[in-house]
Parts: sequence; C-alpha cells; structure tokens
Amino acid sequence: MPPPADIVKVAIEWPGAFPKWSLTNHEYYALQHADSTNFYITEKNRNEIKNGAILRLTTSPAQTALQLHERIQSSSMDAKLEALKDLASYSRDITFAQEFINLDGISLLTQMVESGTERYQKLQKIMKPCFGDMLSFTLTAFVELMDHGIVSWDTFSVAFIKKIASYVSKFPSDIAILQRSLAILESMVLNSHDLYQKVAQEITIGQLIPHLQGADQEIQTYTIAVINALFLKAPDDRRQVSWEMANILAQKQLRAIILQYVIRAQRAINNEMAHQLYVLQVLTFNLLEDRMMTKMDPQIRDIIFELRRIAFDAESEPNNSGGNVEKRKSMYTRDYKKLGFINHVNPAMDFTQTPPGMLALDNMLYFAKHQQDAYIRIVLENSSREDKHECPFGRSSIELTKMLCDILKVGELPSETCNDFHPMFFTHDRSFEEFFCICIQLLNKTWKEMRATSEDFNKVMQVVKEQIMRALTTKPSSLDQFKSKLQNLSYAEILKIRQSERMNQEDFQSRPILELKEKIQPEILELIKQQRLNRLVEGTCFRKLNSRRRQDKFWYCRLSPNHKVLHYGDLEESPQGEVPHDSLQDKLPVADIKAVVTGKDCPHMKEKGAKQNKEVLELAFSILYDSNGQLNFIAPDKHEYCVWTDGLNALLGKDMMSELTRNDLDTLLSMEIKLRLLDLENIQIPDAPPPIPKEPSNYDFVYDCN
Repeated sequence: MPPPADIVKVAIEWPGAFPKWSLTNHEYYALQHADSTNFYITEKNRNEIKNGAILRLTTSPAQTALQLHERIQSSSMDAKLEALKDLASYSRDITFAQEFINLDGISLLTQMVESGTERYQKLQKIMKPCFGDMLSFTLTAFVELMDHGIVSWDTFSVAFIKKIASYVSKFPSDIAILQRSLAILESMVLNSHDLYQKVAQEITIGQLIPHLQGADQEIQTYTIAVINALFLKAPDDRRQVSWEMANILAQKQLRAIILQYVIRAQRAINNEMAHQLYVLQVLTFNLLEDRMMTKMDPQIRDIIFELRRIAFDAESEPNNSGGNVEKRKSMYTRDYKKLGFINHVNPAMDFTQTPPGMLALDNMLYFAKHQQDAYIRIVLENSSREDKHECPFGRSSIELTKMLCDILKVGELPSETCNDFHPMFFTHDRSFEEFFCICIQLLNKTWKEMRATSEDFNKVMQVVKEQIMRALTTKPSSLDQFKSKLQNLSYAEILKIRQSERMNQEDFQSRPILELKEKIQPEILELIKQQRLNRLVEGTCFRKLNSRRRQDKFWYCRLSPNHKVLHYGDLEESPQGEVPHDSLQDKLPVADIKAVVTGKDCPHMKEKGAKQNKEVLELAFSILYDSNGQLNFIAPDKHEYCVWTDGLNALLGKDMMSELTRNDLDTLLSMEIKLRLLDLENIQIPDAPPPIPKEPSNYDFVYDCN
C-alpha cells in the first residue's frame, strides 16, 4: 500500500555534527531548505517540501536573529562585515525577518546608517573595500527586511532620508551602494506620502541625471524608477502646474540623455528598463490630462481668432467700431465654416466635450504655428472643394485628438506589467503635438484618397486609426520614420491588406476545403502542442510582483525534457538565456498536478492586498497540486501567458483554448491548405463533388494482368 500523499521522505543534514547526535534544547533549532534560499520550514510552507528533499538542521530563526543582532554590533570590523553579510542573506526569509524586526533590528540598521557612516568614512582611505561592502550589506539587509511589509515606511527620520539621499550623489562609483540607495528612495516615495515630500526636498533631477549617463543599465533603470515614483506620487496641483519634475520632464536635457544613453545605447534594453521607459512615457503624456478634461478656458476666443488670422491673414481681434456688425459676423461665420468647425457661429461650443476638451484646440494652434504652410494648405484646399467633399479641419482635429488620447491612454495609470514604450516619443520635446501634426496630415491625405464625403467621416477615422496602429506596431525609432511608415500605408494599401486578410478567411469556405481542414486540423493541433511543450522545456523567467517594489524578485520555471517534472526556483537577477535544470532546486511532478486555474480563480489573486488591476488578472495563472499545494504565476506578457496555459493544459490532456492557439491554428491551417492547393491554382474548385457516373453495361474493357 503506497504511503499517503502528504508524507514525504527527506534527508536531514547538520553541518559540524557527529554521526550520532541528539538534541537537548529543541526550541533552539529549526529546519531550513539546504538549497541557495536557506528558507526556514514553517507550518505555512511545509506543504512545499518535496519527496527526497534535503533539509538542514540549524539554529532557530529567533536564535539566529538574536546572534546576528549581537554580531553586527561587534567592535571588530571583520566580524561586523561577516555578520552583515549573513544578515543580508537571512533577511530574505520572512520567518527570520519577523524575529529580527521584533528585536528592533530595523532601528539598529537605521542608526548604523545615520551615525556610523562618519566613523567608517575615517577608515575609508585605508579599508575602502571593507567600508563599501559593509554599507552595501547593511542597505541590502534593510531593503530585504522592508520588502516583507512588516514595518511601515512612515517611521523613518529625516536624518536617515538625508543619509540615503547623500549616497546617491557621494558614492557614484560604488554600484552596489548606489543601486540599493535608489531602491530605498523609490520605495519610500511609493509607500509614504510624508516620505515623498521629504525625499523630493533632498533629491533633485540634477543629482539623478549623471547616473543615466553611466554604462550600468541596472543603475539607469533604478534612476528612472525613482524619477517615475516622484512623478507618480506628486500632488495633482504640483504635477500639473508648479512641480519642478513636470517642468524638467518637458526640458530637453533629461529626454536627450535618456535617448542618447539608454534608448540608443549599443546594447539591448532589458524588460525592466523597457517597463520604466513605458511608465515614464505614460506619466509624461498624462501631463496632458488637465487640458484634455478642460471644456473651455478664458483664452479660447483668442486662440480661435489666431487660427482664423493665420489661415486667412485676417486681424486677430475684431474691430467693433462702425456700423457693419452684421457684415463682420457673416464674415466670421464664413471663415469658421472654412476652418471646419461644427458650430459656425460660436466655435467655442465645439470644445465642450471632454475628452479631448481644450487639448484639441492646443494641437490645432501648435500645428498652425509650427507647420504653418501645411496648415494653410489644408484649410484652403478644403474650403475650395464642394461642401460635401471638404475635410473639416476643426472637426477632424477634435476627433483625431480624442483618438490619439485613446491610443496612448492619456489619463490612465501605467500598467504593472506593460513594457510597450515607443522610442520616437523620446526624440522631441513636444512629441504629442508633433504626433498630432503628422496624423492630421495623414487624415487629410486619406480623405482625398477615399474621395470621402461628410457622410464618410467615421469611415475615414477608422481607416486613419488602422494606419496609425499598424505604423506604431513597427516601433519606429523617430517621428520621421513613423511618417515614412505612414506613407507606405496609403488607403489603397490598407484595402489590399484588408482584402488579403478577408480572402484568407473567405477563400476556404467551400465544402471540399472545409473537409480538408477538418482532416488536417489534428495534425496542426499536434504541431502547436509540441511547440508549446518545447517552449515550456526552454522555460521562462517570471517576476514576483508586490506592492512595494517591482525590481529584484525573479524566479524561473521550466519543464523537464521528458515532460514529467516542472523545475523551478528563485533567481537573483533576470537571466540572459536558459537556466539549467540543476540550478533550479524545486520540483513538481506533472502527475501531481490537479488543475490549472486563471484570473480571479487564482489563489494569489484572492489573497488580501493582492493586486486586482485588470492587466495583472489577465496574466495570472496557478497550478494546483496535491495536499492543497499551489504554484502561482504572473506571466511577463500575454504571449507567455498563452504559451504556459496552453502547455500546462496539453500536459493534463486538456484542450488548448487560448487566443494564441486559435490564431496559430488559423494561420497554419491557411498555409497548409494553400501549399496543398498549389497544383490547383486558377482552377475553380466546385462546392459539391462531381456526380458518380452510371455503371457500364459490361466490363469487357477490364484487362486481366495475370
């Protein structure tokens, strides 16, 4: 009779013990994993112990915490350094962290940072490596302890903040100290409103910019993360009006440095850097939200008159003297109609809808002033056409601005998982306005190509959106390159693309083709299944998301080549390639998997305080296995989510139901059918098979081969 599923065989090692040993004070000892994590075994995580696991008997978390609490206060520099190194390692374990924090360990570390630095600096010249390592381990332990969320960030003094901020400027050559200092500043800003105000007083963009000019991408990433955190947590009034960050983000220096030293550097941009650039892009565009949600302001009349003056070389202010008031009103109404406003009498009423509000009028004025020739040409071209064929500049600008705000998600908070930044938006100080200028000219060009009338307005806008989206997916490196991409996406080209896509769907609807599809579909599904399993064998690096910091928490999971075991384990940093099986300490037999759940059904999405935003829910999935065990995932993107859920379902003998599988199936089926029908090109395939002829009256024509 096999043993119960909740009973496993383990090996216990006790370093330094004799072959025959016994325990006297049981409460002084505990078990921990013998792998690189060294995490303690508790009632909460005992179900994670695998059959055949090697455990280590060691001092209990309370005893270890007490010993380290004493050792880090040693007068010996060497002893203190070794103790801090051990503390940095042990602090990753929440059980130890709780015990160390109960001893007021956080306060001890902050006091060491606040008061001990001056004393250490005196020794820095003669023992610089020791000093740097000591401070690095102290800050690492502090970051790991705070990451558990046990202690509030609101408890730290101004002296501690000043000291951490000083490391950003005074220790630029020590990468470890700088990296951890930036991480602490980011967490302070994100987790405490009071600390945000104190950090904002201590850190300036001028102190952060030099770190963007270095060669270390990790430091650059943490630097942009601090900028994003300060920007994200700034009060709305400071963010929109007087806050220094908003002004600096609009200046050329920061943008140009990011473009030169980050985006156009001779190295690949990793996922974390791509995420931070995406966040910066979103937060920068969110500066437009105030104007986007403003219906009308006192300057609207002056702006409209300026648009009229530039287009028709007229006076910007009307002359109210004289008796030709009606004549002037008639002239203004005529001009406003030529400008394409819906309300010819009072164009200000066109801007009462939010979004896009006053942002649309700002874009129109920017276009009129910075690309005056193109603006005048568009207005005069359309004013000389027949009424039904004119492209209304005013209405088009309003709807286009609304569309661009929707495409760029202006006003929405950045996603925790998205890496979708566009390099071209970092090439110009007024990138949104320049984006609008390119797109409004595209709209006018497409209108002419479609020979549209006023009834076709919505159709034109749909085509323009498709042109913009297709060009953006190519990730152009500059606005000029984006403009070139649009030149190749004329209305005729869009029609060809649509026709090709439609033909791929419609050409294969005849009965013989449908029967052929049905016959070869199992082969295609098997091919997709093997591809998914091969991807699981390669493995994926997943990120551990939490509410405090995004960086530094990685783990890797991959399927064994025989498809029988999942190997997984924590990583110190994101890997550049595949992670070998032997470096992943934890295992989960596929035979033990009971179910795969997704979204809101995942245990980690039901936990108190779990992130419930839509993006994370769409990327969450969990493996449920014996003894109420669970392995929780948050995929790096939608593609990896589909690959893993498909692969896991395939391992369990279930159907692969993801959107990626449906798309792959359609694509591969279409390709396979086209290949099989190459010999029948230009031959009409009948909807029904030809009739079977009548039997012959005799079979005399049959030849006997024997």
